[in-house]
Amino acid sequence: MLFEDQVLEFNELTDPLFTEKKVSVIIARLDKIHPIVSGNKLFKLHYFLEESIKQNRKPVITFGGAYSNHLVATACACKLAGIKCTGIVRGERAASPSHTIRHCENYGMQLHFISRDVYGKKDITSLPEEIAIELKDGIMIPEGGYHPLGAAGASLIMDKLVHCNATHVCTAIGTGTTLAGLLLKSTSNMRITGIPVLKNMHDIEERLAQLHCLDQFTNLDIFDGYHWGGYAKKTPELIQFMNSFFTNYSIPTDFVYTAKMMYAVIDQIKSGFFAAGSRIVCLHTGGLQGNESLPAGTLVF
Repeated sequence: MLFEDQVLEFNELTDPLFTEKKVSVIIARLDKIHPIVSGNKLFKLHYFLEESIKQNRKPVITFGGAYSNHLVATACACKLAGIKCTGIVRGERAASPSHTIRHCENYGMQLHFISRDVYGKKDITSLPEEIAIELKDGIMIPEGGYHPLGAAGASLIMDKLVHCNATHVCTAIGTGTTLAGLLLKSTSNMRITGIPVLKNMHDIEERLAQLHCLDQFTNLDIFDGYHWGGYAKKTPELIQFMNSFFTNYSIPTDFVYTAKMMYAVIDQIKSGFFAAGSRIVCLHTGGLQGNESLPAGTLVF
């Protein structure tokens, strides 16, 4: 794995609430593995990049929106590994490209912009011929790494947590790939907790089944209702929480994933969901570059 010798940092939070409830909260700082290929992205990409390298660095093709952390991570990882990569971007190219698009191009990713209608069909026959040819000749990474290989890569996260003695491992849910990976390597005495960041995400079990995670639901908890309006949606209350969280613990979060997860975990601690003695490991899945889309001065970090 790229950066496989990187030591994962853990931050245990100190708070009167956690003392009162007799729980421990530990943040697994996946965001600090690398400034760009951070969080869960590196793990989900691992086996795709490994396969490319085995095939003489066969080109990689992947998908995402104009603000996709996955696209940036793939672009940077491929540059570091010496692999040619292409990104299929949902929607027309904006007159003023997002910081995400600019980063992708800076890392050498070739970008193709296609209409949302064509993108949504996920049908190779609907794509322009030049893109369809690239897809046939390269290694395709689905959006967000949503594939059994992505889940297998995400399962490697659990190897980094073996010394935590966790009773619960918590993660935000986007595609469900990281959640599946955690479940694949979880033990019977450990609860895996997912927090959906999409509105009306009622197909989690179906997503897990597609990722070959078929029999791992007995130790799964889902905290619904913390999506703040839907994917990448935010409110002043969420921004205030992010600023307070940084002030209290000196840990930056992003408004798409980790802030929503941490709000949910703390809210559930307040409600008494976690039993006394629980050791709650929360994955900081990175994506901090998404905060660049916020107006200057919005965040205190």
